[in-house]
Amino acid sequence: MKRITFLCCLLAGITSVSQAQPFGKLVKQTPGIVSYTMRDSFGKDVPGTLDKIKAWGITNIEFSSLFGKTASELRALLDQRGMRCSSYGVSYDAIDQKPDSILQNAKTLGVKYIRIGSIPHKGPATLDIIQKAAEVFNRFGKQAKAQGFMFCYHNHGFEFQPHGDGTLFDLLVTQTNPDLVGYEMDVTWTYLPGQDPAKLLTKYPNRFRLIHLKDVAKDVPHSDAGGMPNEKSVVLGTGQIDWPAVLKAASKSSIEYYYIEDESKAVEQQVPQSMAYLKSL
Repeated sequence: MKRITFLCCLLAGITSVSQAQPFGKLVKQTPGIVSYTMRDSFGKDVPGTLDKIKAWGITNIEFSSLFGKTASELRALLDQRGMRCSSYGVSYDAIDQKPDSILQNAKTLGVKYIRIGSIPHKGPATLDIIQKAAEVFNRFGKQAKAQGFMFCYHNHGFEFQPHGDGTLFDLLVTQTNPDLVGYEMDVTWTYLPGQDPAKLLTKYPNRFRLIHLKDVAKDVPHSDAGGMPNEKSVVLGTGQIDWPAVLKAASKSSIEYYYIEDESKAVEQQVPQSMAYLKSL
């Protein structure tokens, strides 16, 4: 009996040590996933999709839609599976015009971050658009902080228009209060407009809090459009992004959560491959 007890304790210790090991040298924890990656599956079966994601070893999700559920219903489904929503994506108009309902949903979901994916625009970014956005971000950021949340803006490419000695994105960063407004880097929508994601992370090490890990096929040209055909979203490490450089810079920044974002229709094959790549680094 003593020998059996000893072996059980030994096995438990091995399991504990294994679980404590880092995910990879450059990504310390198992990355999360953006709900948009599984948008088609979530649109048909939310519980089944959560089970599928958890089977990949992912328990942290950034939701940009509730997929027909209330915030409380989605929270219950996550809790049942030992999963969490750490970031809640909403629209620019929502934070500007109905902040109270956004904050209530965020509280129900138990998130730490509230983010928006872009600023409404019909053409290139302008000084007026960026200055107005800075005002909206500071105002909502103050409301979010009062409720215990951090607001983040997810760049979408068009913000990198030249301005002065830098870009309009630089202006947005300088005109927003660092205590109230953080940023979520979309690596592809930083790289395609001609920016170096690693250098931008190094330039603003304390402003980025979240990051979308998304790669782009090698034949996609540079553009600030913030869009590409779905099939051009490829397995991490097989496209144009220098991931070791990006992740090394990210590890020295204030980024807390990493999320895999795959816009392709082959996500069920590609996401596990992307995770394997990250773990190998």
